[in-house]
Amino acid sequence: MNKNSNTYIIVYSVVMVVVVALLLSVTALSLQSRQNANKLNEKKNAILASLSASDKNYDEYITAYAVNADGEKVEADVFAQMEDLKGSFEEGIFPVFEAQDGRVVVPVTGSGLWGPIWGYVALDSDMNTIVGAIFDHSGETPGLGAEIATAKHQAQYVGKQIFEGDEFVSVKLRKGGASQANFAHEVDAISGGTKTSDGVSNMLADSFRNYLPFFAGRRAAAAQDAAAEVEVSNEVNNESNE
Repeated sequence: MNKNSNTYIIVYSVVMVVVVALLLSVTALSLQSRQNANKLNEKKNAILASLSASDKNYDEYITAYAVNADGEKVEADVFAQMEDLKGSFEEGIFPVFEAQDGRVVVPVTGSGLWGPIWGYVALDSDMNTIVGAIFDHSGETPGLGAEIATAKHQAQYVGKQIFEGDEFVSVKLRKGGASQANFAHEVDAISGGTKTSDGVSNMLADSFRNYLPFFAGRRAAAAQDAAAEVEVSNEVNNESNE
């Protein structure tokens, strides 16, 4: 075949494209398991970070399970559900990551200015007080909305509460800074990132709302345990007095 002919050039180009495509496909398939493992480790590390427990072994320290819309445990592959958290929420399956000390981490997902935002929020055993938060995004503006992924912003959530008594109020990002009147439930909004701030507020409220029956059950159980401890203590005191 004449190497200078159009036919040769076309055939050669087609063969090279096919060969390169096959090589890329083989490489992608061979690396897929490693990529999946890296994604899984990234999620596990973020969960531990939200609890300020990065020095812990995830598999020893965390128990993962899912609850339904009634707050009851259900069978589910938690990390498979995490691949499409929005779809999992719509399906009525809500992943929970519980630490050995009774604190829990719930994943959150929403929309920022330019795309998806997501994260993990850790709650104390009272199912009310935030002990840590990790957020990330796919395309928020650097220096503005992207600030949600910084340690400085995330540190503001520690100590905030999602309930006012028994009423769910979530935590909101407030333009101009958290007000003294509602300080327990507000953090400073991002300067110049109003849309992203609103997105985070909506993300927290919408995601937490899925877990309200679960939170209520845990809070009720804690109250019963506390009442039982008081009763036992009173009985011990009465016996001592007798």
